Amino acid sequence: MASLPSPDSFVTRARVRLTAMLVLAATIIGLTYLVATAHGTVDSLGRPLGTDFSNVWTAGWMADHGRAPEAWDWPTQHAVQKQIHHDPAIPFYGWHYPPPFLIIATLLAQFPYVAALLIWQGMTLALTLCLVRRILPDDRDALIVALGAPVVLVCLGHGQNAFLTASLLGAGMLLLDRRPWIAGMLLGALVYKPQFAVLIPVLILARGNWRAFVAAGGTVSALCLLTLAIWGWPVWQAFIDSLPLTRHIIIEAGATGWEKIQSPFAAIRQWGGSIPLAYGVQGFVAAMAIAAAAVAARRGAMAVRGAAALSAALLCTPYVLDYDFVLLGVAIAFMAADMRQRGALAWEPTWLAYAWIAPLFGRALSELTHVPVNLIAAIAVLALAIRRAILLDGALSGFRSSPCRHSHAASGR
Repeated sequence: MASLPSPDSFVTRARVRLTAMLVLAATIIGLTYLVATAHGTVDSLGRPLGTDFSNVWTAGWMADHGRAPEAWDWPTQHAVQKQIHHDPAIPFYGWHYPPPFLIIATLLAQFPYVAALLIWQGMTLALTLCLVRRILPDDRDALIVALGAPVVLVCLGHGQNAFLTASLLGAGMLLLDRRPWIAGMLLGALVYKPQFAVLIPVLILARGNWRAFVAAGGTVSALCLLTLAIWGWPVWQAFIDSLPLTRHIIIEAGATGWEKIQSPFAAIRQWGGSIPLAYGVQGFVAAMAIAAAAVAARRGAMAVRGAAALSAALLCTPYVLDYDFVLLGVAIAFMAADMRQRGALAWEPTWLAYAWIAPLFGRALSELTHVPVNLIAAIAVLALAIRRAILLDGALSGFRSSPCRHSHAASGR
């Protein structure tokens, strides 16, 4: 039976570059308008500039004023947000992060709100762009395609931390063989957003890289101990006490909006499925994603391993929003790097173009049709990465062999 023809020929470098430039222009215009029409720290729609950044800066301000444990108390944090933005009608953006992220939040709170937002987004976006340049050092269009990615607009509009998450996970995978101690520290720093770190121990063990494993564990321990040294046990107790409410309201009830949460769990809930069924599907998909990424980690080329890890990370948590798909953007960069070196397989340009553009309309289309556009993109990129690992690296045929035999060859690709 003849295979279906792919529209790969439509995805040309010129068209990709033009689309990226148009989206980048729209991003600049949109963000400029948002800032120009704002009143103080509040935009014309009555939201804080950077929306979600409001809870980060507020938590840091509270910690700096001796009220760190209260950051996890929703009514108290909302009251402080109203004071900070001088607006009693300001929407509430809850603080749900573990205490290590409070270190960054406190540093940012040393600056005025808008300046802190610009520093936060500017520095973390720069980290992501530097990573993309390292992944694709000889691609003259890499930075313009990265900057023009729709997910950049989504993340900047929300003042979110996805640039930092993608940089830590992406750089960790990039350096895992060549600089295991540094890679482990970068991966361990993801303790600040642990839902994206659940697969990391499996990936490190699949490589047999004990130095990275020790470095990651040491980094996690050091960051947790640092929070205890600064604020004591009360911040951890407050975080632990907040978890049941966060799980019930944010994850299980979907207070954020099912169209914004692009996980298997959210898809089942949006389609009317029960909470136990949603957890069951989420667990199954997460297990399959971790297993697939482990197969790629065992024998795949470095770029394939990176693409598999970042796309699989998005499938391992029930709570992943569209701005988190910056991780998928870095996964696309890894895929592009391997395609430049070893050639493209059928359908790869088409599906990567879909994954790149998906965040532009994913939320709206999911709300209208209940089709999880971004979730499909993450599954597709992981499937493409595993296909390359199997077809080009013989991942399954050599699964029982020691990874140490192949580490030198993989790191040299």
